[in-house]
Amino acid sequence: MKLYGALLSPFVRKVAVVLAEKGLDYTPARGGPGVTDAEFLAVSPFAKIPAIDDDGFTLADSSAIVHYLEAKYPSPPLIPTDPQALGHAVWFDEFGDTIFAASGLKILFNRVVGPRFLGLPVNEALALEGEAELPRIFAYIESVVPDDGWLVGEAFTIADITVASMLCTLRYVGYGSNASAYPKTAAWHARALARPSWQLVQEKEAALMQRILPDLANA
Repeated sequence: MKLYGALLSPFVRKVAVVLAEKGLDYTPARGGPGVTDAEFLAVSPFAKIPAIDDDGFTLADSSAIVHYLEAKYPSPPLIPTDPQALGHAVWFDEFGDTIFAASGLKILFNRVVGPRFLGLPVNEALALEGEAELPRIFAYIESVVPDDGWLVGEAFTIADITVASMLCTLRYVGYGSNASAYPKTAAWHARALARPSWQLVQEKEAALMQRILPDLANA
């Protein structure tokens, strides 16, 4: 299986962690904003990342990919089947990918991705807008993370992966877990990152970041 996109992206990392949880390997492939490779655009016509090519089956969008992987490789389950648990898991996945990412990526894109990879000017006003939106989001996460265990009951699910992945991306712009302000969030995030699946992905991510953004990798 090929996975298109860099692990700096919370969406790419999300799929990489799901693959690791399910014991599946992948070959990283280039993709993302500004990439015009014919191979990538054939897999993801709107240049959306992540995208996969699984033995000729192609798909873009992290949530679509996760649902595909869950159906094809159901063990261990990462999407609950209980109606209420399923609803909560889908909500946290949506929250992480839209509300949380919409604010956090204003910072990452306008201070890192745009100027460093796409030659775009820094839009500091948008970055500051994202910063102003984060406290409400962090307060919400702190209010819902459990003292022990995971966001949706006792099982580690896509809910934890999606929200934790966005926190991982934000650490590159100085907004990772803050144990002083949000102790429950920091403890939950540490539990997620201690999982063998996440350790494996973090090793790959660290190697990538040393190549493409060493100053941020060492920050």
